[in-house]
Amino acid sequence: MSAYTPLPSDLFAFLDELSDNNHKAWFEENKPRFKSNVQLPMVEFIEAMAPWFESNAPAFVADTRLNGGSLFRIYRDTRFSKDKTPYKTNIGCHFRHRAGKDAHAPGYYVHIAPDEIFFGGGIWMPPTPVLNQIRDAIVDSPKRWAAIEQSPAFRKRFGEIRGDKLKRPPKGYDPEHPLIEHLKHKSFFAFSSCTPKQVCAKDFPKRIGDTFDELEPLIHFLVDALDVGWD
Repeated sequence: MSAYTPLPSDLFAFLDELSDNNHKAWFEENKPRFKSNVQLPMVEFIEAMAPWFESNAPAFVADTRLNGGSLFRIYRDTRFSKDKTPYKTNIGCHFRHRAGKDAHAPGYYVHIAPDEIFFGGGIWMPPTPVLNQIRDAIVDSPKRWAAIEQSPAFRKRFGEIRGDKLKRPPKGYDPEHPLIEHLKHKSFFAFSSCTPKQVCAKDFPKRIGDTFDELEPLIHFLVDALDVGWD
């Protein structure tokens, strides 16, 4: 990571201006700026994270491709949304498990926006069969699961395991189970945060790596639950 060039402060300025000018004409006029100060620096960041994954979570991929890689596209999918603005006003990357093909696989995530910075990981809105595999693993290993969130280091860094929940217990699971509130989850993830200044610092990849280190028990549990392998 010694050759890493910090993310430029104009990354935030660009996204802030984009939120006020979210239309094709402005974006096309500023596309060179997007490429030089947002897209390519984020690719460098992804490349800087590759050694951490190789050493600590080898089944997860730091993919620098602009299409189909770790970096999410800036273009919004507006087909089923009332909001027809064409561009996201954040930039994000997802280091997913090699067995996964989309954002619904276990993975690590970094989200950067002028008003919201968070990074961590887990699994977001997986299909029901996958979700039930995780629920079954919680039922089978309740002590291991409870120890993850109750760890002082985890609590200090992340607070708790998050994710939207069902209003009622999922079908097929004991409503009186001591971890029923966890079994109601439709996603399982945990995030930390930092300041824009810290995002643009040279040690940002190390900050992310240190956070991912403390997230390992949760990610490893999900990987074991889905039997997709860690190495």
